[in-house]
Formats: sequence, C-alpha cells, structure tokens
Amino acid sequence: MKNKEELIFVPLGGAGEIGMNLNLYGYGKPEQEDWIIVDFGITFGDDMAPGVDVILPDPTFIEQRRDRLKGMVITHAHEDHVGALAYIWDRVQCPVYCTPFTAHIAREKLKEAGFGHLDIVKEIPLGGRFQLGPFDVEFITFTHSILEPNALAIRTPKGTIVHTGDWKLDDGPVVGRTTDTDALDRLGKEGVLAMICDSTNVFSEGKTGSEEDLEPSLIELISRYEGKVCVTCFASNLARLHTIAVAAKECGRQIVVSGRSFGRMMDAAHANGYMLDTPDFLPEDEAHHIPDNELLIICTGSQGEPRAALARIASGQHKNISLGDGDVVIFSSRTIPGNEKSIYRIQNELARKGIEIVTSHDHFVHVSGHPARDELRELFRRVRPQYAVPVHGEFRHLQAHAALAEECGVQKAFVIENGHVVKLEKEMPCIIDEVETGRLAWEGRRAVPMKSEVVQSRKRALFNGSAVVSIAVNKDGHILSEPIVTTEGLLDPDGDDDLWDALFDIIYNTVESMPKRDRTDDVVLEEALRLNVRRWFRNIFAKRAITHIHLMRIK
Repeated sequence: MKNKEELIFVPLGGAGEIGMNLNLYGYGKPEQEDWIIVDFGITFGDDMAPGVDVILPDPTFIEQRRDRLKGMVITHAHEDHVGALAYIWDRVQCPVYCTPFTAHIAREKLKEAGFGHLDIVKEIPLGGRFQLGPFDVEFITFTHSILEPNALAIRTPKGTIVHTGDWKLDDGPVVGRTTDTDALDRLGKEGVLAMICDSTNVFSEGKTGSEEDLEPSLIELISRYEGKVCVTCFASNLARLHTIAVAAKECGRQIVVSGRSFGRMMDAAHANGYMLDTPDFLPEDEAHHIPDNELLIICTGSQGEPRAALARIASGQHKNISLGDGDVVIFSSRTIPGNEKSIYRIQNELARKGIEIVTSHDHFVHVSGHPARDELRELFRRVRPQYAVPVHGEFRHLQAHAALAEECGVQKAFVIENGHVVKLEKEMPCIIDEVETGRLAWEGRRAVPMKSEVVQSRKRALFNGSAVVSIAVNKDGHILSEPIVTTEGLLDPDGDDDLWDALFDIIYNTVESMPKRDRTDDVVLEEALRLNVRRWFRNIFAKRAITHIHLMRIK
C-alpha cells in the first residue's frame, strides 16, 4: 500500500470552528505527496486570549513539506480565508492563486508583510482553470457577502473534489456575478468524488434571502427618521454598502463613510470595475455641515470592535461624527459567535445617549452570506458528490451538515476536526491519521503558540493577578532593609493596610525561620519565599497569583 498513490484532505484550521481556514490537499505516494493549500485565514482574539488581537493556524505540518508545496489557492478575500498572508506567508513561501478582486487584497496583505516586491500573487480570471502539479484547479463563481467568492473544482487522478469556500445561492447579489449553476450541473454530470462544504447556517431552514430584497426594506426604515441615521456593517460587504447608499439617496440623504477598511475595499472594487455606479460618498469631516435629516453615516464596528468607528462614535471620541437623542443606529450584519458581549457593550453606550438601536430582530436589515438548508439541498442535487466532508462550522454544525448530506443521497459524510487526515477514494474513503495542529498568537512582530508561556502567563495574570517581591539579604541570609512588593490585581497600594502588614509578616517570618544553611542558599531561599507568598495569596483571595522573587545578596 505504501507504493499506492493517495488523495488526502487535511484541515489545519476551520474544521470544528468557524474561521481561521487553512486546508491542505495532498496527492501521491505516502510521504511523497505533492500539496496545495486552500485558504490561509485568521481569527480574532477574545476574552480568553487577553492582549491577543490576531490568532493564526499553525502551519508547521505543511511548512515541513514546503519543498513539495505547489501553491496556495484563495477562494475569497474575507480575513478568515486570506488574512494570514499578512503574518505567516514566509512560513510556506509559495505562489498564491486567486481571482482579480481577491488578488488585489492579497497583494496588499503581502505588502504589509514586507513581500510586496515579490511576484507572489498569480491572478486567475473568473471561471479560470490552471494546473498545480497533479491538481487541475478550476474556479467556480458563487455568491457570498464579498465580491468574487469561488468554489474550487479540484480534479485529480483519483477523482474531482468540490471545495465550496463560503457561499450562498443569490439570484440578485446587487454587485458581482450570480452563481455559475451551469458549471455546477456540469460537474455533477462529470462525477464528483467528494464535496468539502460550508456548514455555517446548517441550522437555518429555507433560504437565506437575496441582497436585492434589502433595498426596499432599508428605504422604508430610513424614511421613518428625522434625525441622523447611522448604519454599521462589515466593510467587506460591498454589496451591502451599495444597497445602503442607494437607499440613502432614495431618502434624500447624503452619505458619509467612516472606517479605513471601507476605503481599502472600495479601492479594490474600483480597480476591478465594480461599484462604479454607487452613489458618491462624502469624507467624514463633511458630516458637521449636513443637516441631521439629510445625513446617513455608514461605519465599521458592527461586531463591537473597540477601535472601529462605531465604538468611537458611541464613546463620544470620534472627531467628526456625533450621535445623540433622536438619532438611530442600524446594525446591518449578523452577530459572529463570541462577539455578543462587545456588541452589547456598544449598544448600551448608544442607548444611554438616547440613540435608537435597530437590529435584524427588529426589522429586515440583513441577509446572511452563507447557505441555509434548502440551498445546501440544491447544491447537493446539482453536484451529486459521492461523499461529503462538512467544514467551516463548530462540531454541532458539522454533525447536522453530515446528517443532511446523507439525507441528500451521499454515500457517507465524514465529521472531522482540525488535524484529521481523510483519504478520499471511490472504494473505501476513511480517516487514516491525525496530525498535530495548533493556534498561534500574533505578538508584536512574531507568531507564538497559544500554549506558550508568553500567552499562558498573561492569561494567568489576568485571572489571578501577579506579585513581585524584591528583597535584600546579607551573606548570612538576614534581611537588610524593608522588602519592596508590587502587586497587580491583588492589593490596593493606597489601602488594604492590614493585608499589606500580614504579607510583610509572611516574608519576614519565612526568612528568619529558615535554618542558616537554607538562608545562605539563594535558590532555596527564593523558592521558599515564592511558595509562601503565593500560598498566602491563595488563602486570602483564592487566587493562584503569579509570584516572582528578586533576591539580592549583599556580601
């Protein structure tokens, strides 16, 4: 069997989670496979990763096989599919293949990383087809909440794989092309071995709805208000930006856009011939000169991002835009799981100012970019894969998607998570192995493992506090002057007098009660102090404080 060529699929990110997509396909004899990467994404930090803004998939497995890596294919330009280019492309150092809009974004990412001078990005036309070693790759146009989303038809000697990326079926996407259903039907007739498919909305019945249906709903909503109207949405959703702009113009409002990411996306759109008929935007410093009933603001920050435009508006720190009693903020986006607290915090700040808040629970202001169950059923009907591998979802999403796939007639659906190695073949596909995966935190200008002491100690300090004791002793181990103690998150430096006294008693008693031979041994003395001080904090506060001892011996 070792001499038999195999086709394998290995997700390093995005299977068992939503976001941070990094998928591998290998073909060849075991340990001699040629490889391609499909998508290279990031996710964002949360309360469980203090001080970490960007989280990356660990590419070590494919980095070790870089000499057999034929290239990287990006399905679309969302951060969870392309964002890692700005951070860890140098770990894989391969050419990047994508359609024109995504290529523009990818080049900007690589420029950020200092690789803008290299000819890395290979632009492929919509519907284009190209060869990467044993992989014959074809872009299949879909619709989604960003321009130029693609599925991939990956043809190999073992059969054809359809890798969907993120998608939906939308006959009225407003900006960009509709899904190439003819190509899907053609693939179904040719025969598809397996489909690796988005699971995000698998619990939603029916269809997600069309972008073009939003325009009349937004016009009706905006026309209700006499004050300022602010709409927040994802900067990458340029179709939504267009829809909001058209609705604003219909309501007699001038449009101000706030958020640098909008500018980057618009530049990429214009460079590729999109959004040329979108109503004009005014710079945000013009907002002061427009009457309230004639102003509509489009801003970033729909997920409660602390540095986004909406957060600055809500806190009153935006230098050009202010909102108050009688104004309204419309959240034209979905809530990404995990962002609830951040979003509610922003909404509470807005509510305290007398600002009305409208979400998708109150009015039709958003359609998803991911497929609901009827769209999944239609895709299975058109593509007719023999096997299914759900990805882009938490484990419960993958289970539900697998059950739906089998209802749709696939022979078998595999529920896998990051690191599983799936052998794809007509006769006996199966999970054959599991490789090591992980997450990396972007720290300054480096990527460190999330399990590293750098990240874990910060997490421990956040939840348990920290203490540093600096103490000087003579050659016999007797204390020469009052110790200096600094704590973070434990004792009030301007209060807690009784507790400070008790802590100093612990320090003095620890040193003076030790035998002379132990007091004269720096290692033994430091450890005894560390353990006793840490034990005291645990007894008083039930906190496992990070405790450091700085011992100075004066001879």
